[in-house]
Amino acid sequence: MVATDSQASEASSPGLLAQIGRFVLIGGFCALVDSGLYWLLLQAGTWVHLAKALSFIAGTTTAYFLNRRFTFTAAQTGGAGQVGGFMLLYTVTFFVNVGTNALALHLLPDLRWRVALAWVVAQGTATTINFIMLKWVVFREPRG
Repeated sequence: MVATDSQASEASSPGLLAQIGRFVLIGGFCALVDSGLYWLLLQAGTWVHLAKALSFIAGTTTAYFLNRRFTFTAAQTGGAGQVGGFMLLYTVTFFVNVGTNALALHLLPDLRWRVALAWVVAQGTATTINFIMLKWVVFREPRG
């Protein structure tokens, strides 16, 4: 039996729920890469802003390669345009994350969990935007 093009595409690309699950797991791992490297660099005496920049770059680079390989597997042939799109997206959602956090802190009443709640709202917003844009723009599957 010969697989059709759509069957081959389905076999090579995980479904939406699998992609979401992989995206969340990879995101968690990349957050550990970011925070772990940040802590190590700080312990080594690195200037705080340089440490944060380097750790963010390491976490983001890890996210690109892992999501490309395991989450959005049909996007293996992207090239420079794909890398550029990824960098632009993560730059924009960095500012969305920081801005949403600031807005939430401004709008939320003085609750015990205000800072944590603002972080969750900001992270959730940025993560949702990242997934949608990665799936349907940066790592979009070729049309058959």
